[in-house]
Amino acid sequence: MANLIFAWLVHCYTALGALVGLLTILAIDEANFRLTFFLMALAVVIDATDGALARMARVEEIIPWFDGALLDNLVDYLNYVVVPCLFLLRANLLPSQDALWLAALPLLSSAYGFCQRDAKTADHFFLGFPSYWNIVFFYFYALKTALWINAFLIIILSILVFVPLRFIYPSRAPRFRYQTNLLGALWGAMVLYLIYRLPDAPRAILMASLIFPAYYTILSLWLELRRVRASGPHDG
Repeated sequence: MANLIFAWLVHCYTALGALVGLLTILAIDEANFRLTFFLMALAVVIDATDGALARMARVEEIIPWFDGALLDNLVDYLNYVVVPCLFLLRANLLPSQDALWLAALPLLSSAYGFCQRDAKTADHFFLGFPSYWNIVFFYFYALKTALWINAFLIIILSILVFVPLRFIYPSRAPRFRYQTNLLGALWGAMVLYLIYRLPDAPRAILMASLIFPAYYTILSLWLELRRVRASGPHDG
């Protein structure tokens, strides 16, 4: 009975992310963007920890008739796609005449991405751009990037959802996991401080915080290149 209760509590913890998403929508509606980003960060914390708890609780074994992965995807689509796209519109981060169709691109492309059977590969990589729209739009807002740059990047990243490049799944990465998670934790602390200082985040710290996204992208592409080179001769 204790194991069953623990397993259900883990699922409730995952579902709590949906409540956080609703609170984030309310914060966006009130144009309270600092609270918006704090709530987005809370959603990330829940998402980053519920998988380890689920494995600890053996939820698939204890409650085999309940699809925890589907619940996780529903909550993630809300918090990483729908909520950030609403923020994108309310914060006026796009050219006004093109705002609606540009905001629709992440919604449509990520809907495809989340529904791929191998969206997360067996060796723990994301296939295609992994819908980090909350992070992308945070930097749009904090860096005050030009609207045309925002539009261009949204188009490129939406296309990359369909490109079968593999990106690291940080908490379960088969290589460099500890280094990546340590750097990710430091980056997370830095971002929380930047959110606290919004709307006038210190420029030097803001630029320094870009080191981790750059590291993540370069490492993912390097590992993908090594994989392709290793498999190339066998495919030929």
